[in-house]
Amino acid sequence: MITLSPVKRRIVYVIVFEILAIISSTFVLMKLSNSDASESLPAAMMISLAAIIWNFVYNTAFETWEQRRHIAERTLLIRSAHALIFEIGLVLICLPIYIVWYDVGLIEAFMMEAALMVFFLIYNFVFTFIFDKIFTLPYHYNSATAS
Repeated sequence: MITLSPVKRRIVYVIVFEILAIISSTFVLMKLSNSDASESLPAAMMISLAAIIWNFVYNTAFETWEQRRHIAERTLLIRSAHALIFEIGLVLICLPIYIVWYDVGLIEAFMMEAALMVFFLIYNFVFTFIFDKIFTLPYHYNSATAS
């Protein structure tokens, strides 16, 4: 196992996650659009970049909202709303990319996005599980519990 600081761990996570996501989603997009890699790889890269930017912007805005409301804990309702709003935003960002890039209608673009959402739900779970087995966080001693 490899132990990294939290910041280095996040950087490695994003880089490895996105590289593998681009490669994997290229194949998914090739299958969904009946296209080749030269057409689907740029689309996968655009989607990845859009997702990274949206993730940063959305989470910054969400955390600002939480601070202004003095929300100390993310309840199940807040976590659910956070995830739902994030996914709705990502769909709204990705649909025009599919429509323009693949020259498809709204329904076909939505079906492509739905398939990729299912793929990424599974991919995220598997990737994070494996990543956590390989890259551990340094153990932090809590002075209140250490005796």
